[in-house]
Amino acid sequence: MSLFDQYLKKECRYCNSKLPHAILELGIQPLANSFIKKDEAENSEFTCPLTITRCTHCGLVQLTHIVPADLMFSHYLYVSSTTKTFQVHFAEYAKDLKERSFKKENLLAVDIGSNDGLLVSCYMKEGMKALGVDPAKNLAEDANKRGITTINNYFNEETVAQIKREYGNADIISGNNVFAHIDDIQSVCKNVANLLSDTGIFVIEFPYMAVMLEDMVFDMIYHEHVSYINITPLKYLMSQHQLEIFDIKKVASHGGSLRVFIQKKAGVYKVTDTVTRYLNEEEQKGYNKQQTYIDFSDRVANVKTTLLEFVNTAKKENKTIAGYGAPAKGNTIINYCNFTPEQINFIVDDNPMKQNMLTPGAKIPVVNSQYLAEHPTDYVIIFAWNFAEEIIKNNKQLKEKGIKFIVPLPKPEII
Repeated sequence: MSLFDQYLKKECRYCNSKLPHAILELGIQPLANSFIKKDEAENSEFTCPLTITRCTHCGLVQLTHIVPADLMFSHYLYVSSTTKTFQVHFAEYAKDLKERSFKKENLLAVDIGSNDGLLVSCYMKEGMKALGVDPAKNLAEDANKRGITTINNYFNEETVAQIKREYGNADIISGNNVFAHIDDIQSVCKNVANLLSDTGIFVIEFPYMAVMLEDMVFDMIYHEHVSYINITPLKYLMSQHQLEIFDIKKVASHGGSLRVFIQKKAGVYKVTDTVTRYLNEEEQKGYNKQQTYIDFSDRVANVKTTLLEFVNTAKKENKTIAGYGAPAKGNTIINYCNFTPEQINFIVDDNPMKQNMLTPGAKIPVVNSQYLAEHPTDYVIIFAWNFAEEIIKNNKQLKEKGIKFIVPLPKPEII
């Protein structure tokens, strides 16, 4: 019996079919957001295989091993509010939902996995009554102190009963970059159907699996993301809970995400042609075929080879390399490539909760952005590549000094 058998997922979370063998293996990796205090650098880390498979019945791409949620979410270091990009994104998100809402006045909005409350605050600015639900004690406490009502719990039956008792049914329920994080998603859908009003909108936003395939953004694979979603399997899941997708909007976050609008079956919103178009495209482009994912796995291996060759060549030439951005997905790349602090000397990040910590696995120091200005390197790998334009624009003085930026995905490129 393997050490990791206790985490092995044997059945698909969307349809309960038996799962086949893995199609992509990224190695045994630590938890991508479990940054390490410097004085705890010698302590052992929790690790687990980071591998994906695809259900041959409903088509859901998912992790083969599931880490207990409390290990990842009870204390959380990622916050939404640190970038201007997301502040604008969520303001538009809240406005979009208010404009779409059948019931325009006295709306109640509930955000699942509300993080530091950024989206909830945007709902409030739009004149809605709003609250968040988040299991991270540190984030919930901080949000409540700032006047953003947040229930510190998972979105379970107990939480839904409390919301219905204190506020009534919800007109809007959102799950922004959280739907793909949840193992027991059947229970969440059941709870959504219970809490949602008859004219309500359930909206989820997630990195689109089709974009991962097309743009090679495999760094979105880490233990928190247990599902990698296309519309075809999502439609199947929703139908089991008397819910239906009525519209889909493409958004730029995380390299290419979908915002999917869902209602109770035969609800008040007309199902748009966009839904049919996505379903047809997935069929035509082969996203419902197993071979597509095997080919993807081969291309991921090629990206690793290219990155390693570049870093090894640079080090032989005595060049120095830093990283910019310490997002969870950056740690997927770092640990898949087995990079060390000798290869990547430090990583700068604007999140003070990550500064003066070490990255999980590789143990590369994380510092503030001022450090890079004082200790310039020859190359800077932008691990937060989805903010590359913003990062390069904000650091043009480094480019003027001859520092070269590297965007690792969709294929390694020097800028």
